[in-house]
Amino acid sequence: MSCNSCSTGKDGQPRGCKNNGTCGTDGCNKLTVFDWLSNMALPNGERPFEYVEVRFKNSRKEFFKNTENLSLSIGDIVATQAQSGHDIGMVTLTGELVRVQMKRKKVDFTKEELPKIYRKATQKDIDIWQKCRDREEEIKKRSREIAIILKLQMKISDVEFQGDGSKATFYYTAEERVDFRQLIKDMAKAFGIRIEMRQIGYRQEAQRLGGIGSCGRELCCSTWLTDFRSVSTSAARYQQLSLNPQKLAGQCGKLKCCLNYELDVYLDALKDFPSQDTKLYTEKGLAFCQKTDIFKEKLWFSYKDEPANWHVLSKDQVIEILEKNKKKEKVASLEAYAADNIDEEKVVFENVVGQDSLTRFDKPKKSNKRNRNRNRKKNNRNRNRNKKNAS
Repeated sequence: MSCNSCSTGKDGQPRGCKNNGTCGTDGCNKLTVFDWLSNMALPNGERPFEYVEVRFKNSRKEFFKNTENLSLSIGDIVATQAQSGHDIGMVTLTGELVRVQMKRKKVDFTKEELPKIYRKATQKDIDIWQKCRDREEEIKKRSREIAIILKLQMKISDVEFQGDGSKATFYYTAEERVDFRQLIKDMAKAFGIRIEMRQIGYRQEAQRLGGIGSCGRELCCSTWLTDFRSVSTSAARYQQLSLNPQKLAGQCGKLKCCLNYELDVYLDALKDFPSQDTKLYTEKGLAFCQKTDIFKEKLWFSYKDEPANWHVLSKDQVIEILEKNKKKEKVASLEAYAADNIDEEKVVFENVVGQDSLTRFDKPKKSNKRNRNRNRKKNNRNRNRNKKNAS
């Protein structure tokens, strides 16, 4: 579901709010929770839940206590409590679903130290907030220049102003620990605000920047993925993928999150599947596993003395041979089992309507040398005949 800002403009190009999955108008935000209780009234005598969910820039969402019993609805701009001053955010959820969300995120709503909502934002609050948001790109560029001058091994990826404009949070990525004390002093002097530095991971940076993945679609982290699970190289090994960093790494430089999507299916298929280092003992010799196909349930084996000659066996056949090997029995050879697995080639294309063959480009071109020789002789005869007639 999209909002009005995602519609097509006058020139036929999609407009969009350009917030990389975190819609500024909250119509198609990936963090938006559908309020399925919005059209239901509370029972008699029940008071509405006093906490509300408020979203700030990017993916930051927090819970605040509505101590003033304000009539709030989704989309309202409110002034909330901060460590110093106040912040401006948008209400994204109210009612009983906030209780469920707080329980899901393990936030104890019985504590008194949770922040509260001051008031609905006035036009003056919104003007100051928007003015600060307009300064973020300029300040981000200037802060990067200061970091380069100080020769700090870090990258400032985003800036977030507090609603009252008294503080700015700088999000950065770095391989190692960075001493940015001098950087904070220089930026505080240049911008005249309080500075807070917050380190984020490379996946969070890719989420904020957005982009197109190798699949041709928008990045999962910037459209719908909200939690980042660790991805290890074992996920690629289980799926028999080539351990090529250029193919397995995403735009963040880390392993792609999509490696975990089908991992559970592979793990279930591998539960009763022979391992890759399986050895079979036959009278003809020792055989090693060369290749496996998990979903076709086939394995390819070759003898130790004939590594180039592979024999395909089914999973059940391999398990049967292993059971015999456990009893110290050897089978005659792999060929006897592999002969049962020869499949006849099936016709996948039939020329029933006069269409050309799908493999016509695979056939080598026939040589036209004979035709060229025939044409050359014919031309020579015509030339000689013309000379005789001219004489």
